[in-house]
Amino acid sequence: MRIGRYLQDRCVMIALYVAALVICVVFMAACGVGKELIGAVSVVMSVAALFGLVYDYCRKNAYYQRLFQNLDRLDQKYLILETMKQPEFYEGELFAQVLYEANKSMTEQVNENRRQMKDFKDFIEMWVHQVKLPVASLLLLCHNHPENLDKKFVEQLRRINRYTEQVLYYTRAEHSEKDYLFQRCSLAQIVHKAAMKNKDDLLENKVEFQVSGCDHTVVTDMKWMEFILDQIINNSIKYRRETDAMIQISASAEQGKTILSIRDNGIGIAESDLPRLFEKSFTGSNGRILDRMEVKSTGMGLYIAKNMCDKLGHEINVISEEGSYTQVNITFL
Repeated sequence: MRIGRYLQDRCVMIALYVAALVICVVFMAACGVGKELIGAVSVVMSVAALFGLVYDYCRKNAYYQRLFQNLDRLDQKYLILETMKQPEFYEGELFAQVLYEANKSMTEQVNENRRQMKDFKDFIEMWVHQVKLPVASLLLLCHNHPENLDKKFVEQLRRINRYTEQVLYYTRAEHSEKDYLFQRCSLAQIVHKAAMKNKDDLLENKVEFQVSGCDHTVVTDMKWMEFILDQIINNSIKYRRETDAMIQISASAEQGKTILSIRDNGIGIAESDLPRLFEKSFTGSNGRILDRMEVKSTGMGLYIAKNMCDKLGHEINVISEEGSYTQVNITFL
């Protein structure tokens, strides 16, 4: 609280006091009061006024200094009201009351928004579950009677199934803490389940699938890890090379950490795209190539995978050389 700004704010009151003092001095002089008495009264009144200003400034300055210090220490600034002591001056009480009402209104609005988001999330989850059931039935029908169905129809049906599953995991990702089940899991089992999900795509696109060294156990959530690996394998299939396509999955232990590597010999990723690879809805130059081939890329798979790895306490990174390979590494700490 700057003293110059404080005095500027009190300039009208100070001017009125000076005017009143001058009038008193003139009045006392007109009444024949001695100069010594007039001087003494003037000094006493001036000292009293100055003391009042200093006292008012000091208590307000101390209050606002503490307020701003608390504000600087807080990461969540809206909690400042919880750190405030009851002010000892009327303006401070009014200020605190305004903050209280504003905080109350904000809290009510946030709670209402959370309720609406939860209702929307619950609706989306219910809708996805309802849609996945007939889609799964159709996929089973296609699997049992492949000779009677067009290949493109089956491909589009699988895509619908994958996108609905992606929507389900995306809606859960924001509040997935309640959906965690950490346990010791076999990497081989996780890889097997993710591979089985992509079995038809691997066979139809003639992608060789190799697994080695996955006889490790890690602490993770099997369901979420299976989804993350499924997204990565699907990307490898999507961005495969035309001939001799291959996906290699391996695991190794280094300095108490387990690293799962998913490597393909596909078209690779442009160096300029690598820093933005985990951004939401980012498809990059390869995504635009797929769009021209009428194979849409959403840019959501790796975004959700990165988000979930962060929440699970795992690290994920990608190294790639355009036209040669892409390797995704997941580190279990």
